[in-house]
Amino acid sequence: MIGYYIHHHGSSHLLRARRIRACLAQPVTALSSSVSSDDETFDDVVPLPSDSPSAAIGDPTAAGVLQWAPRHNRGLAERMATIATWLATARPDAVVVDASVEVALLARLHGVPVVGMALPGARADPAHQLMYRVADRLIAGWPRDLYDPLWLRPYADKTSYVGGITRFDGRPPVFPPNDGRPTVLVVGGACGGSFTAAKVRACALHYREYHWRIIGLGDWVDDPWPELCRADVIVTHAGQGAVADVAIAAKPAVVVPAPRPFGEQEATAETLASAGMALTVDRWPDLDDWPALLARARELDTGRWRAWQARGAAVRAAATIAEVAAERLRCVS
Repeated sequence: MIGYYIHHHGSSHLLRARRIRACLAQPVTALSSSVSSDDETFDDVVPLPSDSPSAAIGDPTAAGVLQWAPRHNRGLAERMATIATWLATARPDAVVVDASVEVALLARLHGVPVVGMALPGARADPAHQLMYRVADRLIAGWPRDLYDPLWLRPYADKTSYVGGITRFDGRPPVFPPNDGRPTVLVVGGACGGSFTAAKVRACALHYREYHWRIIGLGDWVDDPWPELCRADVIVTHAGQGAVADVAIAAKPAVVVPAPRPFGEQEATAETLASAGMALTVDRWPDLDDWPALLARARELDTGRWRAWQARGAAVRAAATIAEVAAERLRCVS
């Protein structure tokens, strides 16, 4: 059995976990406060109590060693106790951690091998480095030849650079009907960003020669694949899941990185710009800037998205996890 800890901020952690689980032969138990107990993707779900801060937060980083361990937080204590109980009773072959240094340490202290998800950005801080050191293997959801950060190089021998992981890998393109106007699809993030539905509506009113569509900004779509296929240009944040989705759809893109801790999205956006995959801007463009920006985006060579290696990425991630889980059998034999 494999345990899979899924961080509850944003939606990309859960979407990535579902896609990887579909590529694993072993049973998988999800541990998260963002997964419904009736989620049929996983063989079992362990709901975790929230560790949201109380009114007073005491030393949440333990003097910079950890990421989130505030003193006297009842939710945190219950969360860790729930995970510890499951580890002791289920005795999993491995635990995937996406992403929490505290959960990685907890699993390793129970003698369980850890597969950690590496994230882009500036991760040279002690907490991230501690997680990377204790992990048996690391999975990086991007191609190494495009993004090889200094802070991850000491762990190169145990890191699998699998490419961008997307739930749409293997889906054939669909061609929804349109009214003949070029379609601009704006993809918002679950944790907010620099653009809003109101800003998109202002563009739609000003530039009626384009058909403007929105997903993720108050307009949740269970299956965005037809919208991605319909788009002539995609305007998106730089979250790992969103970028991988655009890559597999191979569409011209304008990337507006959302502010995130450790400069996560800025690092991804810079990588895409350097590789000529997308146009990147540091904020939502002014209204007058859109015609030139969309024209430039449509001139991009969308074939360059192949370098993001989204095709087969989840299979490669699952193979890494299965390899770690199989080491228990070799030890027993």
